[in-house]
Amino acid sequence: MSQAGRALAHAFDTGALAHRRAFLLRAEPVALRDVDAEQSLRPEFLRLQRARWNVVARLGDDGGGYEQGLVLLTKHKEENFANIARAWKLLAPGGVLACAGANDDGAASLEKNVAKAFGGVTQLSKFHSRVFWFTKTNREPPDYWRRLTSLQAVGDGTWLSQPGLFSWDRIDDGSALLVQHLPPDLTGTVADFGCGWGFLTRHLLAQAHGIVHIDCIDAEHRALEAAEANITDPRATFHWLDLTTEPAPASYDAIVCNPPFHSGRAATPSLGQQMIEAAARALKPGGQLFMVANRGLPYEPTLKANFTSFETLADNNKFRITRAVR
Repeated sequence: MSQAGRALAHAFDTGALAHRRAFLLRAEPVALRDVDAEQSLRPEFLRLQRARWNVVARLGDDGGGYEQGLVLLTKHKEENFANIARAWKLLAPGGVLACAGANDDGAASLEKNVAKAFGGVTQLSKFHSRVFWFTKTNREPPDYWRRLTSLQAVGDGTWLSQPGLFSWDRIDDGSALLVQHLPPDLTGTVADFGCGWGFLTRHLLAQAHGIVHIDCIDAEHRALEAAEANITDPRATFHWLDLTTEPAPASYDAIVCNPPFHSGRAATPSLGQQMIEAAARALKPGGQLFMVANRGLPYEPTLKANFTSFETLADNNKFRITRAVR
């Protein structure tokens, strides 16, 4: 359980908050009962499912008449604004909305924003985190917060994304470099491992007309929502999977990948290593992996152990583009 989750549980244990029929956004297995959980990150969703929680990737936004709303805050300010606006809509009038976040993730600043928007909050601090709550009145969230609850136009305006995703409002430099080195003659069945909001996939489909089918795979359901809006080519299908623990849906002639290497704020190179291993398992003999990664990450031993050969296609002292053959 995170420190913020522990602080939220503490608020209930001490009686500062009373149990009511509730929902929990960005859920984790805190010691609560009668909670409808939302968790869009596949590994955490599966963990809650194994713990027999009532969990979905996304709660309906049409209003649930809940007496209580609970939000575990993330490090992304705009995502927190959006989740608070969504939570306010799900609450019945007079319902209580409680938010819990780590001090290191900016919870104190967010508390001030919430207090200003809704006319004050009640607060407690514990475990290097804070919990703050207020009662729903007729004061609505700021318009900006409500706009963030839906897909937003980003980049050149032809892309849609939403807060909280990796590089949510711009094309990241690594992916921009990778597309410069993808061959235009890729054919057959292809996959985009960790597709995000779909930049690499849309580029491939526009350039490589020999592609018969492409699987867009991501562990973040919210990323797939954006990718499906950005990619209308019928050759693409979308899969919500944790490739570190769940098998890919097919075998591939080629895979493109900008692998994740963070869990929360912590650098976790093992995530990228596991993605490389998953790509090796999913490629057909002779299949190719095209990958971009920060050049300092320790991926070479994993490539050496899982591929027949690999080479560097580009290196700009920040990112390295690698082509590996199964």
